[in-house]
Amino acid sequence: MNIAIFGGGGFIGSAVCDRLLIDGHRLRIFERPRVAPYRRFLENEPVEWRTGDMMSIHDVTSVIDGMDVVLHLVSTTLPKNSNDDPVYDVQTNLVATLQVLNAMVEKHVSKIIFISSGGTVYGRPAYLPIDENHPTNPLVSYGITKLAIEKYLLMFQYHHDIKAIILRVANPYGERQRVENAQGAVTTFIHKAIRSEPIEIWGDGAITRDYLYIGDVAEAFAKAIDYGGSESVFNIGSGKGKSLNEVINVIENILEREIVCDYRPGRPIDIPVNILDNSLARQELKWEPRVGLKDGIIRTIEWMRNSGYDGRALPLPSL
Repeated sequence: MNIAIFGGGGFIGSAVCDRLLIDGHRLRIFERPRVAPYRRFLENEPVEWRTGDMMSIHDVTSVIDGMDVVLHLVSTTLPKNSNDDPVYDVQTNLVATLQVLNAMVEKHVSKIIFISSGGTVYGRPAYLPIDENHPTNPLVSYGITKLAIEKYLLMFQYHHDIKAIILRVANPYGERQRVENAQGAVTTFIHKAIRSEPIEIWGDGAITRDYLYIGDVAEAFAKAIDYGGSESVFNIGSGKGKSLNEVINVIENILEREIVCDYRPGRPIDIPVNILDNSLARQELKWEPRVGLKDGIIRTIEWMRNSGYDGRALPLPSL
């Protein structure tokens, strides 16, 4: 298939692109200006790298032209800062997505896969694990905008016969995740632990999340490309919860060293627990997570060591 991937150069996007190339898809990757390819592609890998502005209808339309499927992996904000400027959040994410959808109508592209947020669209859980029918009451602009995009996707599906697949992804971690913005707890903790730096914990460390290895996330997108069923919204998570303290304990056991933690007062934006029910994805997409937390952390540490990301060599146990 010919696949346009908005945000294909980022942490999640690069993993998805590499996975789709295995299946023989032809990729047109769209990134922000001055963003270089995340690696050198081989001559036999059908990849076209483009840069531009998602707010430019010309740029968006030219990327979509001739494609069979669109993957939307772009977000200009993070959960922790989206409330600082919700107008920017809406303009650069929701409005930009509407331009993509309008371009798809114009160019007769009939399928879109969108990465939503299993960690923010539901808000405080009424029950656990959280399934796709759980109430959606996001507490941050990031989640509200993600949810609004979902609704527009389903509207275009109804009125324009554009098949929409929405993947509500849990908390991904793994290779190529940046630690500069301290977004991914697992990867950030690993980075600090390797460097023997204290880890800041907001609250008592009991906050529990559903952590998912990036390879499993990429596999979900590969399955969604081929999906032809009637469902549209899927939770993509491990189905298991781990507290921050448990994550730290796993890292300590792997590195065989004690980690110093700096516990800070809790924050009101931090929901105590979020665990996703992935039964629908297992049933419909024939997808399931295959890499557990320990193995995923070991793989992430190996990547940091081998890529020179951290600059230190560590003795690691065998997988």
